[in-house]
Amino acid sequence: MATHMTKAAPPTPETLRRAPKVLLHDHLDGGIRPETLLELARDVGYEGLPASEPVALEKVIQSEANQSNLPGYLAAFRYSMHVLQTENALTRVATECVADLAADGVVYAEVRFAPEIHTQRGLTIDKAISAVVDGLRDSIGQGIEVRLICTALRHKNESLKVAEAAVRYRDRWVVGLDLAGPEAGYPADDHTEAVTYAHRHGLGVTIHAGEAAGLPSITTALDIGAMRIGHGVRLVEDIQPLDGLPIRLGHVASRMAETGVTLEICPTSNIHTGAVESIGLHPVTTLLNAGLKVTVNTDNRRVSAVTTTSELSTLVTGQEWGWDEIETVTLNAIDAAFCDTELRQNIRRQYIEPWYHALPLATQANADGPIGRQP
Repeated sequence: MATHMTKAAPPTPETLRRAPKVLLHDHLDGGIRPETLLELARDVGYEGLPASEPVALEKVIQSEANQSNLPGYLAAFRYSMHVLQTENALTRVATECVADLAADGVVYAEVRFAPEIHTQRGLTIDKAISAVVDGLRDSIGQGIEVRLICTALRHKNESLKVAEAAVRYRDRWVVGLDLAGPEAGYPADDHTEAVTYAHRHGLGVTIHAGEAAGLPSITTALDIGAMRIGHGVRLVEDIQPLDGLPIRLGHVASRMAETGVTLEICPTSNIHTGAVESIGLHPVTTLLNAGLKVTVNTDNRRVSAVTTTSELSTLVTGQEWGWDEIETVTLNAIDAAFCDTELRQNIRRQYIEPWYHALPLATQANADGPIGRQP
């Protein structure tokens, strides 16, 4: 973990907003602005939204998602699925995603979406990917680099098609393949062929595991080649804190630590899905102190009412995190990014390292100073 001999002021929401942040786990359809959702619904004639005013709509969706179980959480995405069935809609939402992340001080992000769920009205998987890529191109000039991860769904049979399409866009913003959806009854090794194909063609692989299911889910993801684990909070079941002695790691946790497979932790979402009871009881600090590669992410910004800044702020107040922990998870994230080595190094050298080198100044600077850059 990073350590500072400086006397920087403790993190506040404003200084955290200005700090350069890296986001690896953010679902495109979980971050739609409520105003946009309403407009897109009108465009396609969808009348199933539960409210007609942005604030009320967002509150209803967030309430529906916060049911303390994964199936209930996922059900809240049925509204966006109805409206994100055209190229224009996907491009618009991707463009707005870039703007929202940049405003939050994110300097590098990997946004993910499942192209197969956007083919209900004639789009192909390739056209869906192309539409999102068009929106992400708007990141140029905004002080943020954004790349795309294509998600395949565990409970469907399109994973190889998604992997093949992702590879076709490998040199056009796509950097990885994800496997998501309900864990119970849908083991990751049903999709070994897709994961192998992605690896063979140079894509990174991240797999949702250890959220609704336990250690076997994580083991299977590792066995088929996961480079990162989405959520993975159940890994704490393989960690035994010992009073006065180093933390003892079981077989799976040791394997994670030794191989450097990264955890994409999404604290608030983990509460909403029932994987964790509260922020105070979240295992993220235990996982970090055990030497695991922990990162902090949003999962679904609008559905869970979070930003990257707010998630870090929650850990400052709920788990007594300071700048050391925040710098560590930021560096872990950029090191685990699926983009090319040159871009990873540039982000680290241009944004992250200078900002933390100037940390005392950064925490005392005018709140109107640059976001995500050296003060």
